[in-house]
Amino acid sequence: MEINRPEILAEVEAAFAQYETALVNNDIAKLNALFHDDQRTIRYGVAENLYGYDEIAAFRRSRRTDQSSRTLSRTVITTFGDSFATAMTLFDLPPGEPGRQSQTWVRFPSGWQIVAAHVSRARSVP
Repeated sequence: MEINRPEILAEVEAAFAQYETALVNNDIAKLNALFHDDQRTIRYGVAENLYGYDEIAAFRRSRRTDQSSRTLSRTVITTFGDSFATAMTLFDLPPGEPGRQSQTWVRFPSGWQIVAAHVSRARSVP
C-alpha cells in the first residue's frame, strides 16, 4: 500500500480545502455533500454526538455560527492507497478558542467524502 501518493494526496487536500471553504461560508449544501450519506457516518462535535447522515444534516441546518475568522495550523493529511485518508488539524477561533478536528475520508464513485469526524475544544494547543 502506498502512503501519500502525490496525486491522491492532492485530491484529498482539495476536498479538505472545499470543506474548509464551505465551513467558513456556512455553505450547508456543500458541507452535506462532503459527508457520506449513510446511517453509519458519524460526527462527534463539541457538544453533540451525531449518528448517521440525517442527524448530521439536521445539525447543519440548525447551526448558524461565524467561522470566518477561523485559522488552521498543523494540518496533516495522510492517504493510504487510493481510497482512504485521514485529515487532522488544529483550529483557532478568536478570542483564543483552540480546537482539534479530525476527519476520515473515503473515495466513493461520487468522489471523496467524510465517513467519520470529530471536533473538540482545548484550553491550550501546543
